[in-house]
Amino acid sequence: MLRRSLSTVLLVLACVLVPFGALSTWAKYEIEDADQYVSTMAPLASDSAVRDAVADAVTDGVMKEIDVGPLQGTVESFVRDAVRSFTGTPAFRTAWNAANREAHAAVQEALTDQADGGAVTIDLAPITEQVKKQLGDDGVPFADRIPVTHTEVTLMHSSDLGPFGKGFHMLQVAGLWLPIAAVLLAVVGIFLAVRRRRAVIATALGAAVGGAVLAVAVAVGRGLTLSDLPKDVSRPAAEAVYDALTSSLSVAGWVILGVGLAVALAAWLLRRRRHRPSPAAPGSSTIAGRAD
Repeated sequence: MLRRSLSTVLLVLACVLVPFGALSTWAKYEIEDADQYVSTMAPLASDSAVRDAVADAVTDGVMKEIDVGPLQGTVESFVRDAVRSFTGTPAFRTAWNAANREAHAAVQEALTDQADGGAVTIDLAPITEQVKKQLGDDGVPFADRIPVTHTEVTLMHSSDLGPFGKGFHMLQVAGLWLPIAAVLLAVVGIFLAVRRRRAVIATALGAAVGGAVLAVAVAVGRGLTLSDLPKDVSRPAAEAVYDALTSSLSVAGWVILGVGLAVALAAWLLRRRRHRPSPAAPGSSTIAGRAD
């Protein structure tokens, strides 16, 4: 009785740790690691919503610093077009990656300390500098008067990060230990089980449920994150950032769900096959009939 109870407790704990293990691995190796974070954010340099948000922010920052009188509107339109054009170049992708690397520490702080109302921001000064150089090379008037200031574009506030901001630091500390603990608990629980094949099926189904919970949490978190964004945050850009940051989590949830169901089905089929009655040997029915 004690053995069965201990096995049940261990298997339940293993299944509960499945989604948290995926979260801790993501937090440690995709968000905390600067290189991986830059790699995750790099594709956003080609996202139209992010490029529009960057163009608007750089243009607004530039036009606040210069005054060309009646040509203000014309220059603003020209600068906006120039910035928008620049966001399609390899130089922009290089500047975008550099800006994200510089912003990584601030992102970490925003995720781990929501009480201070931090935000996920990108400093666009490197991009502004590149735009100024390009305009100067093209002989655009007033290009030399464009100041290179620290212009930040806010992608989302820490308070809008939904459930993933809570306990984020603890998840990063746990890292790979949570999924390892889940595997060890499952192995020990199955070893102690009186009916191991049934324990395998139950564990696989529990893991599948954990994967489904993770996938649903990502979807629900997306709705919570984007439901009440401040006016200074571009919703399409915030959507792109959220999807980029949580893409691997969503995939992990669906993979765990699929693998769990596949293992449970395979174990169930093997169990049925094992308990299927063997076909009677030739002549056995006749002999049995005569015996009766």
